[in-house]
Amino acid sequence: MTLSGLDRVGVAQLEGGIDADVLIIASYIGANQARTVTRELRNLGPTMGGMSDGTAGGGPQSGETSARMTMAELARRAGTTVPTVSKVLNGRSDVSVTTRERVMRLVDETGYRRRTRKDSARSHETGGLVDLVISKVAGSWANLVLSGAERAAADDGLDVVVTVARPDQDAGADWAARLLARRSRGAAIALLTPSRSQLQLLSAAGIPLVLLDPSADSAAGVPSIGTTDWAGGYAAASHLVGLGHRELAVIAGAGDFRYSRARVDGFRAGLEQAGIRLSDRRIGAAAWDRESATAVAERLLAPSNRPTAVFACSDDMALGVYEAAARHGLKVPSDVSVVGFDDLPESSWITPSLTTVRQPIEEMAAAAMRKLLRMRSGMSAGSAREELSTELVVRGSTATAG
Repeated sequence: MTLSGLDRVGVAQLEGGIDADVLIIASYIGANQARTVTRELRNLGPTMGGMSDGTAGGGPQSGETSARMTMAELARRAGTTVPTVSKVLNGRSDVSVTTRERVMRLVDETGYRRRTRKDSARSHETGGLVDLVISKVAGSWANLVLSGAERAAADDGLDVVVTVARPDQDAGADWAARLLARRSRGAAIALLTPSRSQLQLLSAAGIPLVLLDPSADSAAGVPSIGTTDWAGGYAAASHLVGLGHRELAVIAGAGDFRYSRARVDGFRAGLEQAGIRLSDRRIGAAAWDRESATAVAERLLAPSNRPTAVFACSDDMALGVYEAAARHGLKVPSDVSVVGFDDLPESSWITPSLTTVRQPIEEMAAAAMRKLLRMRSGMSAGSAREELSTELVVRGSTATAG
């Protein structure tokens, strides 16, 4: 049987997966000739009718749209084989770093996207599951995210698969590779921002993403759910100014996190509205946890330049301010007022209970999951960025300035 006699439907399916090239062809011409024909087909690449993603005719030339780019043409340009390109796009680790980078560079340059497979086998395999990728599962913040995402998925009759993103994993084993390996049909990504290469890889595979509170601006254009961080910082400042505080300090999160910048900027704007300048000496940065915030707060609360109020950009860091105040022999709120951000459950358990800016974490996670499910079903994602409102929750940790 000659190559021209192959069924075009079978040929078109070659781009569907890593092992399809031999299996599909063998079903038409028999196993004995399958590998020989496969090699011939790879050499012909996009000149073979039916090989393109939804288009017919020859392969793409420079400047052509990504709709005409095929996996075979990617392989030709990368100087490798279709199965190797498929391995890269499926997150397989058994590809050299050099080849992987070359393929991904071409994916970025051409805007290649794999066809979305809608066959019944894939629907049966992954249709009842939806992915949630999160940076950690310990702590109240993560628990609220899990609760919100699961509730929204359950409303749609789906179960959630949780993947923990670990920074020490190599390129072949990271969370993006795992999504590809199990043929994910979409993922909500919480408290991390995908790298450029991860976005390229997932986009090429046709896997929709929604980001929950992305930590950086590098994923511009990817649908995301956040909260009104700037307004929350502004509300914290207005509350403290209204209590008569003029000497204030801030504990921001370490690193260039978008939400931390917004909270500090909003707080600074609230002070400037009242004619108060926030000195750089009164801005500290901690690693978003109680221990590091305690060390930073100890310095800020030193007697030589002690503020009467401290705004911490997370509740965990606000608890560090409590501990530092105790070490200095200070009482909250009579000696120092404290405002946090998050409204985690423990903020109402401590004594005195914490005044904080509530961000609706559970509702944010549910909104991210609902947006993802709309995209997964072929509907529009709506606004690229949606922000849920923050709210100041006044409790016992703030008082009139002495």
